[in-house]
Amino acid sequence: MTKFNSIGIDKDPKDTLVVVAMSGGVDSSTVAAMMKKEGFKVIGITLKLYNDTKQTAKSKQCCAGQDIMDAKRVADKLKIEHKILYYQDKFKDGVINNFIDSYLNGETPIPCVQCNQTVKFTDLFQEAKNLNADALVTGHYVKSITEGNNTEMYRGIDLNRDQSYFLFNTTKEQLNFLRFPLGNLLKDETRNIARELELNVADKPDSQDICFVPNGDYASVIEKFRPNSFNKGNIKNIEGKVIGVHDGIINYTIGQRKGIKISDKNPLYVIKILAETNEIIVGSREHLIKTKINLKDLNIITNDKNDFNNELFVKVRSTGKLIKAKINIDNQFANVDLLEEELGIAPGQACVFYSKNDKGYKVLGGGWIKN
Repeated sequence: MTKFNSIGIDKDPKDTLVVVAMSGGVDSSTVAAMMKKEGFKVIGITLKLYNDTKQTAKSKQCCAGQDIMDAKRVADKLKIEHKILYYQDKFKDGVINNFIDSYLNGETPIPCVQCNQTVKFTDLFQEAKNLNADALVTGHYVKSITEGNNTEMYRGIDLNRDQSYFLFNTTKEQLNFLRFPLGNLLKDETRNIARELELNVADKPDSQDICFVPNGDYASVIEKFRPNSFNKGNIKNIEGKVIGVHDGIINYTIGQRKGIKISDKNPLYVIKILAETNEIIVGSREHLIKTKINLKDLNIITNDKNDFNNELFVKVRSTGKLIKAKINIDNQFANVDLLEEELGIAPGQACVFYSKNDKGYKVLGGGWIKN
């Protein structure tokens, strides 16, 4: 009887082909090395997603020139096959354009979710299938548990690195094919493994910003692709009185305090962004408080409907905490009642569902915040 290997596949590692998504960073490089060390047949694939500039090269981003070279060096050291796929056009169509459109609609987008949803877990997924791979392996800090042909996703052990929020839109088919070996490791443990294996990227800094946004300056990206997007408009208080003028709604996000440039006896925050009228609504901090959220375009990845009978939690931003909640689902829509107050919930962000069980916090799916 064949014993399941470390990634839950009923094969001997030497007979198991895995494709590793290699971004050139320490996490994906370590995963490739771990798979190789365990005896798996490994193919590393690196995606070139955008044409890097001097600015982005200095920012330690993924999927650009220097990172492709780093991935290639790791693959050479491990003596594994390495492919580079040129997905600049796909990335621009599926991620950058969506990012810009979302800002112009008064939303706050999450391009990392769109990237996973499109080029990484759709196009790369298909490439791995075309290679007859048994699994697509990534360096995400997400815990996955595979039993039979079903994989479930949980928060990573390292809560400071947990990336489950960014993967809520994964399909069930994709999730059953994906593996996340770092889910049970702390980041320091990953770096230690990389040092022990003498990988040249062991001490490489992590990417900080969105890969195609140099130094976090997203307005410059929008100006580059849509130079006519900076139309002046009114800034109003919550009573509807015009109290100022803005230079383009893309310069603002919900909850923003700095940069409004209007003096008032109390601090002012961006409360709403009205794209249809090109207006910014500002108010006091208390006006940011929400306990109800409406969602659209749901994606449910749990196979067990009973999960929604357990104690439920949601996360409304990538750096946010888990919030106890009640969730009412109606087809592709949901109403979420937060059991505690939360500030600055922004349309365009994701609301991700979790339930707690004896294995941890299981990801049930989620949706996009409408209001």
